[in-house]
Amino acid sequence: MNDKEIQEKIAGFSRWHYQFDLKGHLTPIVRQDGINRHQERKRYFFDPLVEFLGGSLAGKRILDLACNAGFWSLHAVLKGCDQVVGIDGRQMHIDQANFVFEVHEIDKAKYSFHTGNIFTMDLQQFGEFDIVFCLGLMYHISKPMELMEIISKCNTDILVIDTDINLDPESCFKVFHEDIEYESSAVDYELILQPSRKAVVDLARQFDYATVILKPDFQSYEGSESYQYGGRRAFICSKISDLKNFPGETEPAELPPPAKPSLFRKLTQKLLAR
Repeated sequence: MNDKEIQEKIAGFSRWHYQFDLKGHLTPIVRQDGINRHQERKRYFFDPLVEFLGGSLAGKRILDLACNAGFWSLHAVLKGCDQVVGIDGRQMHIDQANFVFEVHEIDKAKYSFHTGNIFTMDLQQFGEFDIVFCLGLMYHISKPMELMEIISKCNTDILVIDTDINLDPESCFKVFHEDIEYESSAVDYELILQPSRKAVVDLARQFDYATVILKPDFQSYEGSESYQYGGRRAFICSKISDLKNFPGETEPAELPPPAKPSLFRKLTQKLLAR
């Protein structure tokens, strides 16, 4: 594609969630602080994953759920994976992903993108996957147990989950609602279930995954405040690979209980309650 065709194609999409450099033409990301956010997320969980696997994704087949415009799929291909399959509920995102890969001149045998609802699609038709990306998806759905069951059936080893989490120290899901017409929301139900960190670990354990929770150490938290205050985390889950030597600092699934109020504070609260 020539410069004019690339520029016109970029402008033809109403919204870009990720910024891509398409032969010198930058996609107009919807939030400027998202540029830093996605760079930090890459350093947070993607780069350590590649390091853990020996510096390359060669020999790996990857499933990218809720792939959006193929940002993570592209990074996987550039790191040498054999093939990536991306699934997204919105056709616009699939069109963007195919366009991005076309401009990058990626061999078509190394990728395929499909529009569909992961709860009604037969993902096993695409074969087995060494790695599954579940990035920015889990907190947009109402059926977390079913999601993990679907993933487990086609995933042979590593699952990467990056999700908003509620701050409850117990293993629980909290009910929220979102506008399904918004491009970054779910595509089926407005009611969603947001997990706590312990719920994610328990959910993974139910399907025989060991899990480590990565501690964020961002150079800048611009656009990434949820990671800073604990409202979002990345989880590396594994059926086979030993995660004991996974690079980077990890966190426990069990949060410390909230500090007990002092006697003075208790008395003050009683007086204020009168």
